[in-house]
Amino acid sequence: MKDGGAIFRVRGKLWLEGSEGTFLGYGRVVLLERIKTYGSISEAARSMNMSYKHAWDLVNSMNRQAGVPLVETFVGGRSGGGARLTRAGEEAIRLFWELYRDLEAFLEKKTSEVRDRLKANFE
Repeated sequence: MKDGGAIFRVRGKLWLEGSEGTFLGYGRVVLLERIKTYGSISEAARSMNMSYKHAWDLVNSMNRQAGVPLVETFVGGRSGGGARLTRAGEEAIRLFWELYRDLEAFLEKKTSEVRDRLKANFE
């Protein structure tokens, strides 16, 4: 790997699989965070350029697979209802980002090892 040569990086994606397939992944966790921020599934979906139906389907999937609600919805009142995260939803976000940080550290370590091996073999 002389000057101008390719510089490689080890990459990966993280998701937790459940009984229906993906339980938590990057996009789902961002959706949960946006629901927390906006107090609304529709506003969270809009902020992500996602249809309300798709966001609702994701929330339902996460709630079913978790066995306890991660998101609770409510109707009525002046504001017309909304949504909020439960303690389980908050913990799901914390767990995902903890795993994500661990994965990023692992990938950086492996990237360094790959670069060292390629450098030793190609120079």
